[in-house]
Amino acid sequence: MNARMKLKRVALGMTQADLARQVGVTRQTISMIEAGTHNPTLSLCVAICRALGTDLNSLFWEEGAHGQHG
Repeated sequence: MNARMKLKRVALGMTQADLARQVGVTRQTISMIEAGTHNPTLSLCVAICRALGTDLNSLFWEEGAHGQHG
């Protein structure tokens, strides 16, 4: 489940349909991404991040899923 994506979308006052229109997919695709039943392409992830004004790390990567920096 991608709760962070849903929370960010709702905080911006966007519906699934609003986000879907902005990134060029169906509302059902956004619903499946939020439910965790669809893995979006990297390009779709980037488009969603741009539409929501955030970045890939904040929206899609789990804590601890990427290596330590420094």
